[in-house]
Order: sequence, then structure tokens, then C-alpha cells
Amino acid sequence: MRYFAWLLFFVSLLIFGSVYVRPGDFQYVGLIPFFIPLIWLANLFLFLILALSWKKSALIPLFALAIGYRFAEITVQWNLTDDSKQGLSVLSYNVHLFDYKRRIGGEFDPNIFSWIQEHPAQIKVFQEFYQDYTSPSRNAVNLLGKENDKEIYYEIIEGRPDRRSYGLAISSALPIVNQGKVFDNKKTNGAIFADVLYQKDTIRIYNCHLESMKINSENLDDLEGVRANYRQTLKKLHQGSLYRSQQLDVLEQHIINSPHPIILMGDLNEIPYSNSYFRLSRNLNNAFEDAGKGFGFTYNRVLFFLRIDHIFSSPNLKATQFDTHREVDYSDHYPVSATFQLID
Repeated sequence: MRYFAWLLFFVSLLIFGSVYVRPGDFQYVGLIPFFIPLIWLANLFLFLILALSWKKSALIPLFALAIGYRFAEITVQWNLTDDSKQGLSVLSYNVHLFDYKRRIGGEFDPNIFSWIQEHPAQIKVFQEFYQDYTSPSRNAVNLLGKENDKEIYYEIIEGRPDRRSYGLAISSALPIVNQGKVFDNKKTNGAIFADVLYQKDTIRIYNCHLESMKINSENLDDLEGVRANYRQTLKKLHQGSLYRSQQLDVLEQHIINSPHPIILMGDLNEIPYSNSYFRLSRNLNNAFEDAGKGFGFTYNRVLFFLRIDHIFSSPNLKATQFDTHREVDYSDHYPVSATFQLID
């Protein structure tokens, strides 16, 4: 058992260390972090067995758990939050073109607009934002902008600007004094920013939708589906991690050049154990870690255990509240919201 403990320890070090290697530097390294929860639990299980047997070798998995403590911290949280604290409130939502209910066999549900309009967040960012100027009930720029007493910045990624299109949007109850595009890939993904006036300060808001995983989750709903599609799935995961790493290079440089504190939100398509997540965490705080509770899973499909929608902020913006709105099922993602206080 001692030899097995040492073997598990060294395997754990390799897997834990994979988060510090960029996908472009080592082929398929972007797939390794998916095993981090399993290897952490294996060490915990081995520690309990050896500890209950009064074996000194229990110190080996215990040491591995200590080294991997950061992974437990980003997996589950139970912060005590004070909802009475006021601050800058934000919301991020991948709205799936506002059409998720119809695409899974139902009808278009306009209540998605009602829920967004009624949510009290001062800043709201949307990925997979669909705009239809030909239909008042689908005119999202109007419904979530002027009609909702908000300023809105909508960046088209694909479509006709005068009719139907989709892209990224930022809706703000605060004045927008500057805005622009960071990048887009002319398909569905990209990143935009808007500078908003908050109290006496200017805060830069980023809305990001990094390269999608492109996994057909319905094909993985049973064992036979997993067997038939695992090679294709691994290839897509590998390619996606490469593209997201390259997109993050551009985004990081833009953040470095920002003259203002920033809040970065969106569908990053990255689990918390990824190289991209750790790169962002070097200089930014994650709102779920600071104020979240539970696991915070944000994906509303078969792979329900994924947390791929995130909110990051500059260190002088402290998250005092974080929620994953799992009661809201208008999309294949759950909305996430947070409240921040600006620290001098």
C-alpha cells in the first residue's frame, strides 16, 4: 500500500501541475485537468483508509491533499454573505439566442426577457445575444435597452445589422463612456468591453465568450453514446483549449492596458481547473471563490457538473455576494450574478 501511495502521490503532482502548462506548449495538456477532482478524491479516500489503519504512510496522501488544497477551494465554497451590503451589481447570462425552450421541443418563451428586465443588476452582459429588428417581441436591443431604461452596447458577430443578427451585448443602468471590441472569431465567440461611470470612478466591464467546447452532450447521455463519440469529443476538447488559450493571450494584454479597475464576466467555456482559469486568477479575484456557496455549476444540460460561466474582478473590487440562478432554465446556461464593493 505504501508503494501505491507514493505512485498516486507522483501522479497527483503531474496532474496538479498541468494547470500551469499552456495547451499550445504541450499537446493534449488541456485535457488533463478534467482528472483533478478524481485524483484529489482518490487521495482523500486513500488517506482515510490509511489513517483509520494507523499507518504512517497516511502522511503521503495527506501531503498530496495539502498541495492540492487550491483545487478544493475553487471547487466548493460556503461563504457567509451579507445581502444587505450595497454595491455594484452585475449579471452574466449566455441566453442561447433567447430560444432554448423552442429548440428543445417547446415554444419560444418571452419570459426570459421579463426575468432579465426584472433582475436588479445594474450591469448585465449577454453571450449568444440574438437581435431581430423585424419582430418587436424579439427586438432584444429595445427590450433590454431603451424600453428597460438602460444603455446597451451590442456588438454583432454575424448577421445583418438591419434585420437579424447575433453577438455580444452589455446593458447598463450606469452611463457608458467608452466601448469597443477586443476580438471576435466571426462565428459565435468574442469579447467586448464598456467603461461605465460608477460613483466617482470608471470601471471597465468585459463580456467574454471564449471558444466553445462544441460537445454534443446528447450523444454522451448513455454508455453507448460515450463509446461511440469519445474520440471525437477528446479532439474537440483539445482544439477548444488551444483556441481559448490564444484568445486569452489577446484578452490578457487588453486587461493589462486597461486604465481602470475591471470586472470580467462571461461564458469562458473553461472549468476551474484549467490553465486559462489559473492565468486569470494570477491578477484577478473570482467572485464565486470570494462570495459563492456550494459548487456553482452553471451548465444546464447532461454535463450538469460543469462551471464554465465566471465573474472575475480587479483586487480593489471585492465580491460581497454571488449567486448561480439555477431556478432560471430559459437557456442551456444558468445566469450568474455578483455584487461588488470598491475598495480604496
